[in-house]
Amino acid sequence: MRQNSGAFFVSEQPDIVSLFVSSVTDTSFPNRYKVNRGGFMATQRTSLEIIENFLAQKRIAMVGISRNPKEFSCMLFGELCRRGYDMIPVNPAATEMLGRRCFARVGDIEPPPGATILMTAPAVTEAVIRDCAEAGIQHVWMYSAGGQGAVSESAVEFCRERGIHVVEGECPYMFLPHAGLHRIHGWVRRIAGSYPRHAHHRAA
Repeated sequence: MRQNSGAFFVSEQPDIVSLFVSSVTDTSFPNRYKVNRGGFMATQRTSLEIIENFLAQKRIAMVGISRNPKEFSCMLFGELCRRGYDMIPVNPAATEMLGRRCFARVGDIEPPPGATILMTAPAVTEAVIRDCAEAGIQHVWMYSAGGQGAVSESAVEFCRERGIHVVEGECPYMFLPHAGLHRIHGWVRRIAGSYPRHAHHRAA
């Protein structure tokens, strides 16, 4: 994980081997995962419905996108654009990103997007989430590729208290069709029992 000097965004370039290892060993989030004698057990709080509903939104803001086009956030942004999403960059240090107008904050976007992906450092996430709530955004995704990423527990709780649907610490690539090695990572997660499930399966 790399952060800029202003600690605004987190830009994680996931290594596929590291992702495989983290699928079965990551205990960095005790509220999300636990390990018992039978192996890795998932206690994730993000259902597959929440992820699918997020990806069903067609106008999405990405907060914390890097100004470096080689960074992972820009690659993800570009991939979502190619898949037909109307992507809106948000970074207070830029006025244009990848040929699109860049906004300083989510609240400046008119009309508001249907969803927001956070590539922010955890210390910034809570303020961004409050901005999303004020803008009436009901779907947020706190990005992570194995580590903490953009996830802030207090921000997650804020979302839940206000009925905002939150994806807590996943990588969107893993849920996109035909995403190559990222889909393989999802297959490994299924074997490990840590892949998000539909709510009715989790309740069973």
